[in-house]
Amino acid sequence: MRFDVCLFNISYLCHINEYQKILYMKKFVFSLMICLLAGCGIASAQLPAVSLKSIDGKAVNSETLNNDGKPFIIDFFATWCKPCNRELSAIAEVYDDWQEETGVKIIAVSIDQGQNINKVKPLVDQNEWEYEVLLDPNSELLKALGGQMIPFVVVVDGSGNIVSKHSGYTDGAENELIEEVRKLLAK
Repeated sequence: MRFDVCLFNISYLCHINEYQKILYMKKFVFSLMICLLAGCGIASAQLPAVSLKSIDGKAVNSETLNNDGKPFIIDFFATWCKPCNRELSAIAEVYDDWQEETGVKIIAVSIDQGQNINKVKPLVDQNEWEYEVLLDPNSELLKALGGQMIPFVVVVDGSGNIVSKHSGYTDGAENELIEEVRKLLAK
C-alpha cells in the first residue's frame, strides 16, 4: 500500500511540476510580449508636451515641433558645453548640403539657465547657426526624452516619431546623423 501511495505522490508532484512549468512558461511569454510591446512603443514614441520658448521669447509646445513631413533633429546644447558647440558648428558646415539633399531641419535646444540664457542668442549669432533655436532652461524636455547629459541628440521621422537618441559627441558623429536621416527617407 505504501508503494502505491508513494507512486501516486510522485506522479502528483510530477504533474504539479509540469503544471508549474506551463504557468512559468505562460508568465515568461506574457512578460516577453509586454517588453516587446514596450520596446516598440519607445521606438515610435511621439514627442512629449513641454513648454519651451523660442530665442525671441515666444511660447512653443514641443509636441508641435515638425518639419512638414520630413525628418528633423533635436540637438540639446548649452553655451558652456564645448562638445555641444563643436557638434553644432560641425553640422553648420554641412547643413546647407543636408537640407538640399534631405530637407532635414535642426532644432537646437539650449538648456542654459539664469544668466547664461542671455548668452544663447549671441553664441548663435556669432557662429551663424541657421537652426531653429529653443530654450529649455529647466531641462524639462531633455529629461522627458530620457537625456541625462549633453550634447543629447534626438532624431525624429517625418511623422513625428522618435527613432533614435544619442548622447555625447566625437568628431565625425554628425555623419552618422545624416546617415540615419537618409535611411528614414529611403523607407
